[in-house]
Amino acid sequence: MKIFNTGILIKSIMIKIWRDEDIDLEILKDKIIGVIGYGSQGRAQALNMHDSGLNVIVGVRRGGKSWEKVLEDKLEVAEIEEVAERADIIYMLIPDTEQPKVYKEKIEPYLKKEKTIAFSHGYNFHYRLIDPPKWVDVIMVAPKGPGPLVREMYLKGDGVPALVAVGRDYSGKALQKALAIAKAIGAARRGVIETTFKEETETDLLGEQAVLVGGVMELIKKGFEVLVENGYKPEVAYFEVCHELKLIVDLIYRGGLMEMLQSVSDTAKFGGLTIGPKIIDEHVKENMLKALKNIQDGSFERSWTGNPEARKILEEKMNEVSKHPLEVVGKEIRKLFDRVV
Repeated sequence: MKIFNTGILIKSIMIKIWRDEDIDLEILKDKIIGVIGYGSQGRAQALNMHDSGLNVIVGVRRGGKSWEKVLEDKLEVAEIEEVAERADIIYMLIPDTEQPKVYKEKIEPYLKKEKTIAFSHGYNFHYRLIDPPKWVDVIMVAPKGPGPLVREMYLKGDGVPALVAVGRDYSGKALQKALAIAKAIGAARRGVIETTFKEETETDLLGEQAVLVGGVMELIKKGFEVLVENGYKPEVAYFEVCHELKLIVDLIYRGGLMEMLQSVSDTAKFGGLTIGPKIIDEHVKENMLKALKNIQDGSFERSWTGNPEARKILEEKMNEVSKHPLEVVGKEIRKLFDRVV
């Protein structure tokens, strides 16, 4: 076990990573996989599984845009109730907020022993908004990338890594099913890691709230506001705190924090390493911990999917962001520099 000066303990354990050669698709050979929903993840995963030789049926509302899109893609399509009745594996790939109602009304009545309910995010099962019978396998296959990228990488002969988890293992073969789906969508070409519904849900939510969506967005806005409020041109501020962020993140994605640091100037290194921790300090970490506790104890779930006013709050917040000066300036900047921005 290695101890860092931050107090973080890192166990010296090699994590198990499954790859294509470790996984057999045979367990899905005679199974019908019913993909519920045909949005970003639904379309990508359904097409990838179909191209991997699996029997896929897509469940969507008859006559809608998704119905026509499935037909254009030459996959079998049916009403959700029919898919729930016919499928051995029912793969929930509609938005989290819609899943509980659809499950209760259109899927639960058709469940039989040894069917499998699959998810790509642990939210609804972890918080027991969907609680299948004990005699149903519950699994998760969570690609670590958006649907279009999952499809794009598959077509290139590559893949997007994924997490898998087992919530219930009535059949004794739940993990094998999850791994087989991960292989069929191309994830095992890169690597698949086992997690739990709890771990995936709570880390995903904290990542979104504190870093990837909430944290980054607020950091950009605050940097922009400080510069503009102190007399600097909004256009210049936009480039410094927003546009260049992609370049930095690309470097981190490619080779970690050290790759990024080795790619920027010494002035940037010194300023970032000495001033950054004074801005994103222990107080920020304390706030992150509060957010994590709210995720763990269900407070966030109750404020979102358990709150009838949540949609109204979300709409108001989205409207606020759309009117922020950063967005107004950014829209014009991107028009002027559409070839490079």
